Amino acid sequence: MLKEIRPAIVFIVGLTIITGLIYPLAMTGIAGAIFPSQAQGSLIEKDGKVIGSALIGQSFTEAKYFHGRPSATTGPDPKDPTKSVSAPYNAANSGGSNLGPTSKALADRLKEDVATLKQENPSAAVPVDLVTTSASGLDPDISPAAALFQVPRVAKARSVPESSVRALVESETRGRWLDLLGEPRVNVLKLNLALDAMKS
Repeated sequence: MLKEIRPAIVFIVGLTIITGLIYPLAMTGIAGAIFPSQAQGSLIEKDGKVIGSALIGQSFTEAKYFHGRPSATTGPDPKDPTKSVSAPYNAANSGGSNLGPTSKALADRLKEDVATLKQENPSAAVPVDLVTTSASGLDPDISPAAALFQVPRVAKARSVPESSVRALVESETRGRWLDLLGEPRVNVLKLNLALDAMKS
């Protein structure tokens, strides 16, 4: 009986070593050599200090900064760990709100958000990605239209010409990959860092 079982045991142990150890280590090494920045999480540094990742959004609330998409992620309540509270861009708890199109809570929030944004820029239509959450709640990008919508507020808060801020948005806009895949987008963290650099 051992004679029949031994090949199966050797096969399982061998396959486990190959697929569970050798292959992951080889792929990690290759990724680190070919794509070092991406393999380390696409981290963004300022003055030698890591301030975020190009792959995960951050919450910007000040008028002088561009704002990203709303985030529906949550985290444990510090006062009561059995409950959860809103924690925008919480990478440890990625997920959407799970509110459907017939949800009154969603409709009320959208109405309120649109009204708030309309006060910032009454002459423009509110881009949909400024009021809707992404499926992950971590989306670091917004559409060029969403960035351009915020130009008047940011320019006013920083006392700089709108044309300068608009030009910065256009320079930070990334197109489709190979002109085929995805949509044009603007990384909010990179745009805000460029904005701070422009002011200085």
